[in-house]
Amino acid sequence: MSQIISITALSSISPLGNDPKTIWENYQHPSTCFSEQFLDHQKTWVAALDAASQQEVLALQQTDIKYKSLDKSVLYAMVAARKAMAQAGWEKGGSFGINIGSSRGATDLFEKHFQEYLTTGKAQTLASPTTTLGNISSWVAHDLQSTGPEISHSITCSTALHALLNGVAWLRAGMANQFLVGGSEAPLTDFTIGQMRALKIYTQNKEEYPNRALDLDKKQNTMVLGEGAAVCCLELGKKENALAFIEGIGYATEILEHNISISAEAICFQKSMAMALQNTPLSEVDAIVMHAPGTIKGDLTEYRAIEKIFGKQLPLLTTNKWKIGHTFGASGILSVEMAILMLQHKQFISTPFFNQTSDSRAIRKVLVNAVGFGGNAVSVLLSL
Repeated sequence: MSQIISITALSSISPLGNDPKTIWENYQHPSTCFSEQFLDHQKTWVAALDAASQQEVLALQQTDIKYKSLDKSVLYAMVAARKAMAQAGWEKGGSFGINIGSSRGATDLFEKHFQEYLTTGKAQTLASPTTTLGNISSWVAHDLQSTGPEISHSITCSTALHALLNGVAWLRAGMANQFLVGGSEAPLTDFTIGQMRALKIYTQNKEEYPNRALDLDKKQNTMVLGEGAAVCCLELGKKENALAFIEGIGYATEILEHNISISAEAICFQKSMAMALQNTPLSEVDAIVMHAPGTIKGDLTEYRAIEKIFGKQLPLLTTNKWKIGHTFGASGILSVEMAILMLQHKQFISTPFFNQTSDSRAIRKVLVNAVGFGGNAVSVLLSL
């Protein structure tokens, strides 16, 4: 990468909480953030926002009468964006760009509007404008009164990291000085859960750990859905207030054999990691926050790709999906948050399942991976 990009703020709202202290404390606990809700006609493991975060969303929604008709995915992004902008010291009404994507967009609201249409034969006036994907960034821009470009896109589960790539591109091209990037997802709905069950990837576990991400010996798929949003502030150059620096970025897409397939050795991940690490000795990578959704093939193929790149000297490997589930388009940026916390605290966050000899190495560089349906992978190398 020709120029370092600084992450000068990162804020999130997720099952882990909505402030760095609480989130870090929750990462220190071996317990998960899962609870059972009645979805898709049965009790279902999910990772929902904690009570304090739900109150934050409600408080924001009450600040403007127009916000009462918005989907939760939009509101989550707005909560996170407000905090990130304040943390970075950006002024309200500034010319910063915004790219906050989502895999599914206004899922809950869309399902409710459609159900009402099936029942009454009529659509509500605001049904269309409040269920578009561009809703997220446009409402965040409205709330922050920004005057820069507004982008919301969907590239399945790697959406948030693609938003980060896009922000980096705008900064390096000299088309913007500051960019707010991230992802938001609120997928805890009947139809969404039903779709995951139809794919036969949703967990049936009744054990202590419903999601067994990075358990490479599991015999069944254990994906669990979670909700939340995270955004970070990007600025060109090495800033004194940086939480972390983006040293390398990589991306790749592979030819699909099936709608949701990925090759046995995750060629897309091999390419994205190689691109992100092209200017970095492999020995300098201390840890990798994997995508690892808790499915048999998803976890194993990414692990094999890492072996192909790093050989026998693997970095420390981890993921957060055993704790907060898969948040679809927001998952990559929540993994970035996890990586930054490890860099700041100089402490590795392990998983309960993956046995790896953990030396006392300092955590100085962390690689973050994400991939989605369509075989599109992104890798981002962070340092502090």
